[in-house]
Amino acid sequence: MIIIPLNEGIFAVSKQKVFAPVASEDLDQVPTDSLKLAICPFLVVLEDDVLLLDTGLGFMDNGVPALFPLLEKAGYHPGQITKVLISHLHKDHIDGIGYRETTGFVQHYPNAQIYIQQQELQYALEQENSHSFNPEVLKELAALPNVVFLEDEKGTIGTTISYEVTGGHSPFHQVFWIREAGTTAFYGADNLPQKNYLKFHLAYKTDFDGKKAMELRQLWEEEAHKEQWEVLFYHDIRDNVVRF
Repeated sequence: MIIIPLNEGIFAVSKQKVFAPVASEDLDQVPTDSLKLAICPFLVVLEDDVLLLDTGLGFMDNGVPALFPLLEKAGYHPGQITKVLISHLHKDHIDGIGYRETTGFVQHYPNAQIYIQQQELQYALEQENSHSFNPEVLKELAALPNVVFLEDEKGTIGTTISYEVTGGHSPFHQVFWIREAGTTAFYGADNLPQKNYLKFHLAYKTDFDGKKAMELRQLWEEEAHKEQWEVLFYHDIRDNVVRF
């Protein structure tokens, strides 16, 4: 198993969920009412699969999606992605799936199966007034022919991937375990977005159910140490992959 962080950069996030790029040397200048976080999808290369865990913000640079140069630097291209695993449908995790132009929707990973929770999509489509979601992308996502709708609370995808709907950050947020050749990679997405969430046992107001997310983090930390997981942190500014 090869785990490659695809870090799009650091962002300041306003209460209206506007994401503004910030240089690391300018972090002290970010307003106190804004969040500071990284956006870091993950490429996980297995013997028979090339996985992408969440898809980032979807920002473009001179007409090129932000993740494409990062994939290229890692030695891969979008057409090699076989599976895209989506934790939840907030725009900073799904908007990198593609974009609309005059001729229709252009998806970035047409050769991949895209795994999302059916209930998460239904919930997200109902949140038309929420700044956390992008209804235009979600409607396009729902119609893509390569989407696989997961309906069970927990299950497996092939022989290496396990998933579980945990709730917490969003009502139908799901997490993933990837196991191959004695290595376990755990992706808790926004229930465990940064390493420092393990230092303080807090229920965050930004979560749909902060108490549940807090309790899950404590459980996962114990299991991570016991089984020596590789834990992937989507929003951590410094540590995106940590072995426990």
